[in-house]
Amino acid sequence: MSVFKDGLLDGKVAFITGGGSGIGAGIAKRFVEQGAKVAIFGRRQEKLDEVVGSISGTGGKALGVSGDVRSYDDVEKAINKTTEEFGRLDILINAAAGNFPAPALGMSSNGFKAVVDIDLLGSFNACRAAFEPMSKDGGSMVSITATQAWVPTPLQCHVGAAKAGIAKLTQDLALEWGFAKIRVNAVAPGPIGDTEGMRRLAPQDPKEQEAMQKIMPVGRWGTIDEICDAMLFLVSPSGAFITGTTIVVDGGQALLGSAWFQKMMA
Repeated sequence: MSVFKDGLLDGKVAFITGGGSGIGAGIAKRFVEQGAKVAIFGRRQEKLDEVVGSISGTGGKALGVSGDVRSYDDVEKAINKTTEEFGRLDILINAAAGNFPAPALGMSSNGFKAVVDIDLLGSFNACRAAFEPMSKDGGSMVSITATQAWVPTPLQCHVGAAKAGIAKLTQDLALEWGFAKIRVNAVAPGPIGDTEGMRRLAPQDPKEQEAMQKIMPVGRWGTIDEICDAMLFLVSPSGAFITGTTIVVDGGQALLGSAWFQKMMA
């Protein structure tokens, strides 16, 4: 049961990178439930088609466009296709991300660059390409960062650097683009169950997972729905006076500091 009133995003159009799976797909479905039309963007068309089919099956309007967030041309073409199809652009969600655990000494320059390019450059590309159509009526941009941006984390120097860059990019764009009535924010999820990130980073033994969850201040992993709630709040009228901010949705995990990450990734 949603805490938000129905039709909160009636008439709005959203473009979501990384919309073919995980948190991005969850956000797309939630926005459609609230009345928005959505375009989802990712590298694998078959995954996009699955999400679009699921949305269409409920009567929602969705478009799937394949491409690489690291290519500005790909992103710009996808956003142009979105505005041609739906007539406007009101919301941008940057959910595309890359991650793999690796020690700094075991990581190649290309491996480091790949994550920075997907996460940070990809977020900039989408924000920059979305600015012109969104500036006509104003709108809201929200990027996904992570608590690794400020909590030193083993095996995650590439991710931490990229996510810290997203947090800073959020502040600077909010300052520069406020004149166009564009709000720019970020959400930093903690450990969210049933996501690719947790499958890669968290222990997979059920007993170890249970032990890790008990350490959390709230005693559990988060859910994709809870990240969707934070996103919906920020892009809705309720968030109209919020810009340049990163909202942490992590169940208090960052309060535990580096020791928690070291235990999880041991």
